[in-house]
This record gives sequence, structure tokens and C-alpha cells, in this order.
Amino acid sequence: MMNFNIQPILENEKVRLQPLKKEDFEALYALASDPKIWEQHPQKNRWKKEEFDKFFEGAMVSKGAFKMIDKETGKMIGSTRFYDYNEEEDIIFIGYTFFTREYWGTGINPSVKSLMMNYILQFVSKVGFHVGAHNIRSQIAVGRIGGEKTAEQEVAYFGESPQINFIYEITKSKWESMNL
Repeated sequence: MMNFNIQPILENEKVRLQPLKKEDFEALYALASDPKIWEQHPQKNRWKKEEFDKFFEGAMVSKGAFKMIDKETGKMIGSTRFYDYNEEEDIIFIGYTFFTREYWGTGINPSVKSLMMNYILQFVSKVGFHVGAHNIRSQIAVGRIGGEKTAEQEVAYFGESPQINFIYEITKSKWESMNL
């Protein structure tokens, strides 16, 4: 049983993470309807409304999903979430992250991940990431924040067919040593 909140409001100087709500669907889908965002993801058709609907439903079921707001403009720029908490292994996953293309390469992704890691590592000893085997952009991004590939696994995302994913992990001690 979780003894912490996986959907708090989190913010730093660049971004604010707010709990994703059902009424955010249309605004978030407007951002997600760009096929380029999903071209390296295991589920390449999430830009289609019927596929994105499954993604969004999974976000709601996770109870750990966020909308990301650019603090400078006040605009929603994407989504991310905490999910799959495993008490025995003392791990939680961060993922299902996407940004509009205008934010690619701007430093917003490491800023969001840092915000999430600093919060959640108060409660767990490690964080995991499922990254599609062909999602080179995300593999590089997770590696840049200290993620180490620990396994390969077939993962069935909510309502979607299973795909091969790489599992990356960052331990609390490694994160703390990198961020002192």
C-alpha cells in the first residue's frame, strides 16, 4: 500500500506539473495529434484520437498522471506520469511522457524528470523507465539523466498490444551523487 501521493502539484522555475483530469482530454489530444511525436514510440498511432483515447484512459487509471504547463507562457505542453509502484522492489516508474515538438531540445524534459525524481525518491529507493526498443530519442534522454539499462521486457501498455521495451533504472544513491 502506497504511503505517499503520486499526483501532487510539482513545480520549478520552468514547468508546473498538475494532476491530469478528465476535462483535459481535448486540450491534451490537440497537442498529441502530431504524428511526429509518436514516430519512435512503440505505439506509433497514438496521434489518432481512438488510440490516444486508450492512452488517456490509462493515464486516468494510473492516478499518477500530470499535465505539464510552461510557467512562462501558461500553456499546456504535454503529459507524464508515475505508475506501476512495486512496494516489494521499492520502485516506481516514470513515463508515458510526451511534449509538443516546440519543446524538444529545450531542456524541459530533464527539468521535468529532475522535478519528479527529487520528489519521488523521498519515498522509494529507485525509479524505473520503460523505453521502447526503437525509441532512440527517449533512450538517449534517459541515459542523460543517469538511467542505466537493466533489462528488456515485453510490455503491454494500457489497452495496447505488447511491445519490446528496455528497462532503465536510477537508484536514489546514484541520483543523489549526480545532483549534489
